[in-house]
Amino acid sequence: MKTNQAFQVSILASGSSGNSLYIESEQKRILVDAGLSGKKITSLLSEVDRKPEDLDAILVTHEHRDHIHGVGVLARKYHLDVYANQQTWQAMDPLIGKVDVAQKHIFDMESVLTLGDLDIESFGVSHDAAAPQFYKFNKAGKSFVVLTDTGYCSDRVRGIVKDADAYLIESNHDLQMLRMGAYPWNLKQRILGDKGHLSNEDGALAMKDLLGDRTKRIYLGHLSRENNLKELAHLTMETTLKEYDKGVGEAFHLYDTDPDRATELFAI
Repeated sequence: MKTNQAFQVSILASGSSGNSLYIESEQKRILVDAGLSGKKITSLLSEVDRKPEDLDAILVTHEHRDHIHGVGVLARKYHLDVYANQQTWQAMDPLIGKVDVAQKHIFDMESVLTLGDLDIESFGVSHDAAAPQFYKFNKAGKSFVVLTDTGYCSDRVRGIVKDADAYLIESNHDLQMLRMGAYPWNLKQRILGDKGHLSNEDGALAMKDLLGDRTKRIYLGHLSRENNLKELAHLTMETTLKEYDKGVGEAFHLYDTDPDRATELFAI
């Protein structure tokens, strides 16, 4: 990695079927979540010429299956340290199989963890899990924010993550597709509620407030297979930010993510 880069990122998979992203600095190689099989994550890493045996750790956001499916397998096979807060560990432990106690680490919400040359700030979000938290990665004055799986973006969260160099932001569903779709009403209520997921519109309005002069990249993530389309999510974000004169395509660029293909490694 070039020394003038703080770190590199690839969003390996993002969507309602499974989530994982890879962050690499000079000293550390980390996954955030492992919500697909170990085999699939290995395949996704190979798309960016990386291998799971070179990983150092997995950071877990919350215990839902689309975020932890491969955590136990990867931790056992490659002897990886796993970080989550206490409540998430309690919820996740029965779901991931045996992990050696020496590999289990507590990463408290609203705290900063230093791994090698990366300072990682955790912050709580509003989602129907035990104690969901997401992360802001910092090094050498550069930052990258992961923010999905939240029903709304609070003023507190906005203050923590404002003006990062790059974002993975949730654009989970199109409101009309969700309301008219086949999901049962109770599931629709869950997704639309304060502990559900950001819609395309809500994600765009949140991003409008988070953007700063440093921001260069916005990745749209956690799209629902049933209740969204990449084109709709992208158009909603683009249109909303243009309405507020935010310099789409000039000051910064929008990027799509995929549930089955890794993004290119990009430098922060």
